[in-house]
Amino acid sequence: MSQRKRIVVVGAGWAGLGAADRLVRQNYDVTLLEASPYPGGLVAGWKTNTGRSVEGGIHGFWYPYQNIFKLVEELELSPFTPFTRSSQYSPEGLEVESPLFQKEFRLPAPLGTFFYTQFKRLPLSDRLSALPLLYSVIDFDNSHEAWQRYDKITARELFRQFGVTSRLYRDAFEPMLLVGLFAPGEQCSAAATLGMLYYFILAHQPDFDVVWCRGTVGEKIFRPWVEKLSKQGGKVLVNKRVSDLILDEDGQAKGVVCGLEVFPADAVIFAVSVTGMKKIVLGSPKLHQYPEFRNLANLGGIDALATRLWFDRKIEIPHPSNACFGFDRAVGWTFFDLNALHDEYQNEPGSVIEVDFYHANPLLPLSDREIVAKIQRDLTSCVPAFQDAKVLHSTVIRVRQGVTHFAPGSYQYFLPSQSPIENVFLSGDWIVTRHGSWSQEKAYVTGLEAANRVIERFKMGEKAPIIPIEEDEPHIKIARSINKNIREWGERILPDLWLS
Repeated sequence: MSQRKRIVVVGAGWAGLGAADRLVRQNYDVTLLEASPYPGGLVAGWKTNTGRSVEGGIHGFWYPYQNIFKLVEELELSPFTPFTRSSQYSPEGLEVESPLFQKEFRLPAPLGTFFYTQFKRLPLSDRLSALPLLYSVIDFDNSHEAWQRYDKITARELFRQFGVTSRLYRDAFEPMLLVGLFAPGEQCSAAATLGMLYYFILAHQPDFDVVWCRGTVGEKIFRPWVEKLSKQGGKVLVNKRVSDLILDEDGQAKGVVCGLEVFPADAVIFAVSVTGMKKIVLGSPKLHQYPEFRNLANLGGIDALATRLWFDRKIEIPHPSNACFGFDRAVGWTFFDLNALHDEYQNEPGSVIEVDFYHANPLLPLSDREIVAKIQRDLTSCVPAFQDAKVLHSTVIRVRQGVTHFAPGSYQYFLPSQSPIENVFLSGDWIVTRHGSWSQEKAYVTGLEAANRVIERFKMGEKAPIIPIEEDEPHIKIARSINKNIREWGERILPDLWLS
């Protein structure tokens, strides 16, 4: 009987746990290394000294997250709330309410999103100015060529070129970017913008519907997942910060170095954030020999700020999840009613509110006290009852460079699952994949894809089945086929016409 292949997975978030889980099931000898004190890092959440649960930002699970939904069924977990409605606020008050789109009569995409979303102030004439933008939605098909065409321009320039009004951009599109890609439009790739908008909002009417974890992701999903992984023979080690690889004479990885420790490996999967990968490359004499890894220095992360406030009274909030814009230049934020979402706060005598800021670099220098005071002022603009409430407890978590920045021109530096080292594979939400998913679902899917590459390499085990995203609706398929034929014809006749 041949010796079990030793696989080292670096990073215990969605991607790393997904890869490790599949390989353990296929009888590989898997060691999972996590730099933080607990699997999942900031996504997972933890307890404060006073026993209160906190996390580095609330994470939603959207209707298209079919692979994650399948996973939690296999784990026999029930971690999610029902699908919830949401609101959007500006300093002037309520701006938008979203229905549960899956409960409305289904219209051809994207008509359902257009007609069922309840705009309180945005005039119809401004909304209609988005219609020409549909061409770019058709033209962007998530192919390599489409990414190359659109990645070099900003989202703001894309919307300007297609005639979107300044009010629609300010009150609708930029708020979506600030909470979807975590940056203002002039700092977002048009390609990433189209991919994100299509996946979460425009492809199918129910796609914007979302559920939430009924506690921290660590408590409800990662902890039982890790326990099952360990029972199946996987080794999950925390406080293990990777410093280098050991390569053999053929240039293949044969070990992972963590300080003075070495973990032997027949293959390695990196499943860390782009910021984490840059730090590993910077300290690794082996990895920074490769230009592909060195070029990751051209990529960036975005600062976030996660806060949780305990108030002295219950405050009635129309919807449990809410996005906000216009309070600070180029900063987006969300707030959540945790009494409605998390099991542990259902019977809390006062409201427990999570407030998360994105592109939060202007706020990070503020003291915790200043941040809490600002939050209460801003919440009062949305829900006036917050004005007279008293904050009993609060936590403030600064997440520097915590989320991937899909900046204009960044696509050329993102890496595929196969790294320049033959037996080293990559996964995470910054990895190039043709699956079409985003955020947590993308991270998990790329983890499965990396595991499948290991299985292909050693020809041992069954590859993980990956649920593809739902097919385009027939009219979108037809429009994309026509557009592709016209584009190919134009490139043959006038090869210098099209932007590459």
